[in-house]
Amino acid sequence: MSSQSAATKTDATTGALSLVSEEKKDLYEIGEIPPLGHVPKNMYAWAIRKERHGEPDTAMQIEVVPTWELDSHDVLVLVMAAGVNYNGVWASLGKPISTLDGHKNPYHIAGSDASGVVWAVGSKVKRWRVGDEVVIHCNQDDGDDEECNGGDPMFSTSQRIWGYETPDGSFAQFCRVQDRQLLERPKHLTWEESACYTLVLATAYRMLFGHRPHVLRPGHNVLVWGASGGLGSMAVQLCATAGANAIGIVSEDDKRDFVMQLGARGVINRKDFKDCWGELPKVGTPEYDAWFKAARKFGAAIWEVTGKGNNVDCVFEHPGQSTFPVSVFVVKRGGMVVICAGTTGYNLTMDARYLWMHQKRVQGSHFANLLQASQANKLVVERRIDPCMSEVFPWDQIPKAHMRMYRNEHKPGNMAVLVSAPTTGLRTIEDVIEAGQQMRKA
Repeated sequence: MSSQSAATKTDATTGALSLVSEEKKDLYEIGEIPPLGHVPKNMYAWAIRKERHGEPDTAMQIEVVPTWELDSHDVLVLVMAAGVNYNGVWASLGKPISTLDGHKNPYHIAGSDASGVVWAVGSKVKRWRVGDEVVIHCNQDDGDDEECNGGDPMFSTSQRIWGYETPDGSFAQFCRVQDRQLLERPKHLTWEESACYTLVLATAYRMLFGHRPHVLRPGHNVLVWGASGGLGSMAVQLCATAGANAIGIVSEDDKRDFVMQLGARGVINRKDFKDCWGELPKVGTPEYDAWFKAARKFGAAIWEVTGKGNNVDCVFEHPGQSTFPVSVFVVKRGGMVVICAGTTGYNLTMDARYLWMHQKRVQGSHFANLLQASQANKLVVERRIDPCMSEVFPWDQIPKAHMRMYRNEHKPGNMAVLVSAPTTGLRTIEDVIEAGQQMRKA
């Protein structure tokens, strides 16, 4: 700890300073580190209010809000960095519903990924102590029903996504989470690298390993849509780690090398194929015949990777409306299409004849339970999975990062934003304090 109090401050929108303060205050500037365990009355946060719903650069505004109070099993985390995902875009837009109508808080703080330091714990928290460095997974539940006690917590009626269905996400100096949301932080990663991967990795892990008997096995062929994105990049690596063959689908040829370097068996550019995207035409029409011909051509491109006649064991789906008919068509007899989102639309169509006659499975999947999130995180701790961080934004550009995602202008991989960490490349709280002191001297 510094022997000096924080006499120098930074503007709350810059995050340009980080140093420890021994002065106990009700509000600290962004990058100013309070005494370990001291919880200030207020904090800075990027807040969304219902009257501001719209694009992220107008919906998200910096406000001073009360620091969260803790229940018995809650933990308060000083946020060092946070991850950017589409939850923040949806929360800003208020679509498909306003998050504020769900949790009833007057404002919403988005952010469903974070790395940071445990700053305070509830009275019944046993596994974690003040000062622990952690990453956070985004599943919450009440813990008091049958699914949470012997079943799968993801099937609990109380299941909710932190930072989207709750108001207390990571785009603030402090975030409030349940103690069972905390995971070990990989020490070889920087704060920003640690913050960017948990949501997409745990989601991909459950999709590929969580729906028995269709679990990923060595030698399986898996079609991965959006293979260069945050979710797809995790799926490709999981396939490679398990000895399976990922066939990555991209939309630009310049993403091919990125996906291959992650361990994909092959890469296909979907823009090389036409007339098979979108809702399925009515069966028996000339339009359907054209779709069928185009879908078979796409399937033949898959065979160039898997071998003639070898349809994929699994399709890793998340675009939804534009790709779902083809996904159901190309998966093998007895195979599975597993879907976790509908980024191109929610109206899913398919030729049901291929579903029932070839005994295929369509499986919905939603984030992951603690066991799955922990197993996925261990792969990062053991350096088997890379976070694929592509871009880092400072505190004052959190809305800009979401605008990049909203406009699909972001780079391959995952984005992170700095909160209390003053610069990139830092790995411990001591690094943060030292960097702040050096910046102060400069």
